Amino acid sequence: MTALVIGAGPAGLMAAEVLAGQGARVVIAEAMPTPARKFLMAGKSGLNLTKDEPDAAFAARFSGALPRTPEYFGNRELGPRDVMDWARGLGIELFTGSTGRVFPVGMKGSPLLRAWLARLSGQGVELRTRWRWSGFQGAGWRFETPNGAEVLHPAAVVLALGGASWPRLGSDAAWVPWLAGRDVRIAPFRPANMGFRIGWSPQMARHFGQAVKGTAITAGDLSSRGEWVVTAQGIEGGGVYEVAAAIRDGAEAWVDLAPDLSVQELARRLAQAPAKLSVGNRLRRVLGDPLRAALLMEWGQPLPQDPAPMAARAKALRLSHAGPMGLERAISSAGGIMAESLTENLELRAIPGTFVAGEMLDWEAPTGGYLLTGCLAQGRRAGLAAAAYLAAAR
Repeated sequence: MTALVIGAGPAGLMAAEVLAGQGARVVIAEAMPTPARKFLMAGKSGLNLTKDEPDAAFAARFSGALPRTPEYFGNRELGPRDVMDWARGLGIELFTGSTGRVFPVGMKGSPLLRAWLARLSGQGVELRTRWRWSGFQGAGWRFETPNGAEVLHPAAVVLALGGASWPRLGSDAAWVPWLAGRDVRIAPFRPANMGFRIGWSPQMARHFGQAVKGTAITAGDLSSRGEWVVTAQGIEGGGVYEVAAAIRDGAEAWVDLAPDLSVQELARRLAQAPAKLSVGNRLRRVLGDPLRAALLMEWGQPLPQDPAPMAARAKALRLSHAGPMGLERAISSAGGIMAESLTENLELRAIPGTFVAGEMLDWEAPTGGYLLTGCLAQGRRAGLAAAAYLAAAR
């Protein structure tokens, strides 16, 4: 073994592919029984691989402490178009939706993963599952394995262990004290791409599980026209995740229940509704959706009775919540290894020859293709840097 990759998610697999392509002998150590569990979970409802938009607009969606530069996010080596070409190279047909989001034609992530693992195997990459990193032993890397403890001494290491979200899928942040003990600075983890807790009134129970469509949410400088879901715990879904970081950080969120209508037009339609209708039925008729009407009744109290102020309330409805849901339900996490502990090549300053990629680092991006492409790009960046390190050491 020349190079060790710890973590078999998208960032780790991409790093392994690059290293093997540069001639390194690569072992991937994965704690779970199978690789890329979070990747497969994300693909259950349709694998959003990337977003087909200009590089500058794409890069602007990344945030966190890491500088938004190609050195950290890999856009120089792996932008949205490159990700699409890479997937097609695995035999995966793609299509681009009306919003620019890119999906496999079959929608699922499993065919892509199978093709990817087959290519890695053909490159000589060895995948060891149920190999859980348990810290350092002297200069070695200690693992708990099905055959007992093992200590490895690779020439270069890429860490791609994930952050702290969905820990049951493998990203449990157990690595934090081991790296912190080696003088690596780590920002506390916080939920990202998460839903928000809401104490609904009993009248909302009949809407649990329903999707909210045809609305716009704004929070700070962020906005979203995506769908979201009302659940017993609160609200979740892509339309919420796009603005979740701003709401989590204190920005007030506002819902426009009729973003394609002006206040004046909405007021006119409300005024034309039969006066004999109750307020609820009038709203359902005009908004064309019982769920949107229910949200206005829930969050708009006291609800004005006159059409003009009622329309204004529907166009700027304050999203009332009780805080973000926890890391155990978050799609991703913010926080992680800070920029000051890294070189531009994603090498740990305190542990030369060790490179890091993916959600271990202090950055975040919304779902919609940004998060996954960012992990792939960083995996490629770390893999190239580790290969260069090995070449220089020969």
